Formats: sequence, structure tokens, C-alpha cells
Amino acid sequence: MIRYVSEFLSPLCLAVVLTAAGTANVLAADVNELVEPCAGCHGKDGVSTESDIPIIAGNSATYIIDTMVSFKDEERPCEETEILDGPRKGEKEDMCKIAADLSEADTKLIAEHFAGKPFVRAKQEFDADKAKLGKGVHDTSCKKCHENGGSSPDDDAGILAGQWIPYLRDQFEEYAADERPMPKKMKTKFEKLNETDIENLVHYYASFQ
Repeated sequence: MIRYVSEFLSPLCLAVVLTAAGTANVLAADVNELVEPCAGCHGKDGVSTESDIPIIAGNSATYIIDTMVSFKDEERPCEETEILDGPRKGEKEDMCKIAADLSEADTKLIAEHFAGKPFVRAKQEFDADKAKLGKGVHDTSCKKCHENGGSSPDDDAGILAGQWIPYLRDQFEEYAADERPMPKKMKTKFEKLNETDIENLVHYYASFQ
């Protein structure tokens, strides 16, 4: 490819092409190095196989960046989690420390990397009757921000459809305890939900498989 292009480009243009190609290779190497530790908890390519750890692949870069900023600012709970795989297997880590150690540029690279991976829905058991009721709750209270049943990354609100049930329950509990910030318009809707509504919602999102 480079030999073919060189026949039609001046030496200066060719140098620019080669430099750009080299820079792209360096960036790819940097990204791979940055995201490698993430697999220890979030699984290969951000597809978690652990029910209490979210699937992060396929979420929008904006959502992932906003999430990392929330952790960096310690606006979300940062419980220590045992690393499940990789060279640091068995060690403890938390997202606030991880986010604090990343530069803005590194966070952006990580976010863009996982945003480019497909979201793979969790295969899990769910209650079909609760899921049916949960759809009604979603359509009434959630769909304006969480489009297409919570399956669209384009709303920058995080993919809910196909996410793990235990993780979703944990997040709802954090919202209910006011441990995790939420937009004002979400808070207004959320405060009208009862425990049954939330449980039905969880099963609705789990029904996407």
C-alpha cells in the first residue's frame, strides 16, 4: 500500500502519510495498554460476565467520560472490588482511584475504545410478567431519556436493555439512597416510583437478550 501511494506522492506528502500511519499505530498501542487492566473486571472488550459488574462496551463515549468524571470527583460510591483476572488477579481496586489516575486524554481514548465495541446483552433469567409491567413503567417514566427501551447509546444515558440484573438493582439502590447524583428531570420521575415499579423495570431491561 505504501509503495503504491509513494508513486503518486511527493516525498513531503509521503512523509506526512508515513508519520500519520506511525502516529495511528502508537495511539493504538497506547489504547491497548490503557484498556488492558479494564478486562480484569469488565471482561474482554468491556463485556462483563460478572452480574454485579456492568457491561460497558457499546455505551457512548460521552456517557463513559461522564461516568469516569463522576468517579474521579467521588460523586458515586467507590466500593473496593476484587480484580477477577489478569496479572493483578485477587488485588483490590476501586473506580475512584482508577479514574483519578487517568488524564483527560487517556479517559477520552478509553471511552472511544469501548464505545466502538458492540454491547453484548447479558443472558440471564427474568420474570416475564414483571418485565411486561416494567415496560409500562419505562414508557411512562423513562423512555424520554432512555430511548428504544433503554437500548440506544445515542441518548448518552447508558444502555440499560440487556444489562445485568444485580448491577441494575445496585444502581437503583444508590439512587434511592441519594448516593449517586441524577439529573433533575430524572429525580422527579424516580421519586414517584415504588419498590415494585423498580423491580419490574429491572426485569424489563433484563428481558432484552
